[in-house]
Amino acid sequence: MNKLIHVAVGVIIRDQHIFLTKRLANAHQGGKWEFPGGKLENDESVAQALHRELKEEIAIDVLSCNPLLQIKHDYGDKQVLLDVFVITNFLGEPTAQEGQEQSWFAFSQLSSLDFPEANKAIVKKLEVYFD
Repeated sequence: MNKLIHVAVGVIIRDQHIFLTKRLANAHQGGKWEFPGGKLENDESVAQALHRELKEEIAIDVLSCNPLLQIKHDYGDKQVLLDVFVITNFLGEPTAQEGQEQSWFAFSQLSSLDFPEANKAIVKKLEVYFD
């Protein structure tokens, strides 16, 4: 059995648009669009990881967030547990810090993007925010 990787994920929403980054080609699920976030470190809470990862990855400070859903997914070569939060209250302008592509998308555009399989449940759940 593969090790379970616990990940804090932020759905950054502003003006009815969602900020996404594209995974680097050499990364797991490389070349696919994703909601920013990252792995929890030892003895770190999900909230701490979310704040740290979004500061490191896209240079924003999360002021508040709301839980959206939790997803467990098995990719075959690795398993992930995603704790997903909606973030509408933050400081700074989201900017990819690791050389990856970035963009703001309208919700209607998400269905045409290539996401890792585990992220598809996030897109479906977001329908309630954009009805």
